[in-house]
Amino acid sequence: MKQLLLIRHGKSAWDIAGLNDHDRTLNGRGENDAPKMAAALKQRGVSPDAIMTSTAVRAESTARLIAEGLGFPDSQIITNNDLYLASPRTIISVIQQCDESVGTLLVFGHNPGMHDATDLISNAAGVDRFPTLAVARFELQVDHWGECDARTGLLLESFSPKTLQNG
Repeated sequence: MKQLLLIRHGKSAWDIAGLNDHDRTLNGRGENDAPKMAAALKQRGVSPDAIMTSTAVRAESTARLIAEGLGFPDSQIITNNDLYLASPRTIISVIQQCDESVGTLLVFGHNPGMHDATDLISNAAGVDRFPTLAVARFELQVDHWGECDARTGLLLESFSPKTLQNG
């Protein structure tokens, strides 16, 4: 069994005129929420063997903050331009190429692809919303990453900074 976590980047800043989408940074809320989400993941026993992220500044920053909170080496984070604004099928294709030595994989990206990939991978009802810093945690019903596809994941839980506050 493989464990997969799909994570949307944190809240990003829109206040720098002329900055292209790829280079948008996290805003204060995004920077503050990421360590809280890392603590929630740690509390759940999540210990990644690999972290992959979109090359967008906001996604990579989120991945680095969460990695730090989980004690995952910053130097081992894998950036992948294919994850930038990726479709669900592209996200799954990236996951399928993961090294077989990895048991737990965290993937950071963007909506609508992350939300749609969550619904596609889930073998039950998906999630209604996938706000910034949302996490979908799956147990994949496969032995190899290459077998990850539609309806191969048991959605264990999904949560976001807001649901942590309310829960």
